[in-house]
Amino acid sequence: MPELNDATFEEAVAAAPLAVVDFFATWCGPCKMLAPILESVEKETEGVAFFRVDVDQAPDAARRFGIMSIPTLVFLKNGEETDRSVGVQRKPELLAKIEKLKSL
Repeated sequence: MPELNDATFEEAVAAAPLAVVDFFATWCGPCKMLAPILESVEKETEGVAFFRVDVDQAPDAARRFGIMSIPTLVFLKNGEETDRSVGVQRKPELLAKIEKLKSL
């Protein structure tokens, strides 16, 4: 899963019809729990771009989306936020949310 920073964020998410952006920090326990779930979902999902953003390394992107808690998943369609989830997500719910957003 590519890690974005403030310089690469806009171009990467704008190019994706549907993007899932994981706002995380290396010191965050729940973020570490979510990472393998996201990696598994990424392998099972086609037509969706997955990215990670370390809030400590990309403060402008985190500020732009008003990230107050991590992990936060932001779902973007054509660069525009369509949904978000805060906290660790279970794989079935995450897959269902992505499928719903793909059909919009």
